[in-house]
Amino acid sequence: MNERTDWRASRVRRWQAAAIGAALFPIVALLGRTLRWRADGLEQIETVLQAGRQPVLAFWHGRILPATYYFRRRGIVVMTSENFDGEWIARIIERFGYRAARGSTSRGGPRALVEMKRAMAQGQPAGFTLDGPRGPAGHAQPGAVWLAKATGNPIVPFHIEAARYWSMRSWDRTQIPRPFSTMAVAVGSPIDVAADASDAAVETTRQELERALGALRDRTLAMLDAAPVAPVS
Repeated sequence: MNERTDWRASRVRRWQAAAIGAALFPIVALLGRTLRWRADGLEQIETVLQAGRQPVLAFWHGRILPATYYFRRRGIVVMTSENFDGEWIARIIERFGYRAARGSTSRGGPRALVEMKRAMAQGQPAGFTLDGPRGPAGHAQPGAVWLAKATGNPIVPFHIEAARYWSMRSWDRTQIPRPFSTMAVAVGSPIDVAADASDAAVETTRQELERALGALRDRTLAMLDAAPVAPVS
């Protein structure tokens, strides 16, 4: 019996997933309301929407908490793992107005991508943690590029940085903003992927995304007035 059927077969584990989601949602919502935002490049998203298209929003997994709050209530479809952690995460993000497509790069990925493609055809934007769900951190997986190629919608990269934060001891060093922290979000130019893009072109775009996110991180740091941005012990 695999991990997925293991936990779903347990009534206790299903209850635990529901309880974790219910407990963490108000905490994240309360934290989010204290944050102060500086934004640059939001017009890039508006340009895509005004053209009758939907963005494939792409960012690093380590910024999933502030990104979830900032882009809430937009009907964004995102991929979440089918394991236990993916279940309680899905319950939280759905409360923030997201749609969860179940799957990951290690299990159920093609099925989730088909669901995301269908959602985009219905007029929903998509969100992608490029290095999720297990890393390596800062290495873009090709899923977002494949989705853009399949749907004809552009990838729109963005990065979020907090002036004051805690950093988790996870593979992605997840950033948790401290209450009342100043936040910077920078959005980059849309990246199109041709429907007939070759494997080499897909790889080139994947590398382009990594460079774009590096530049966006530099931009967010500059937006925070070059103040030291370091984890709080």
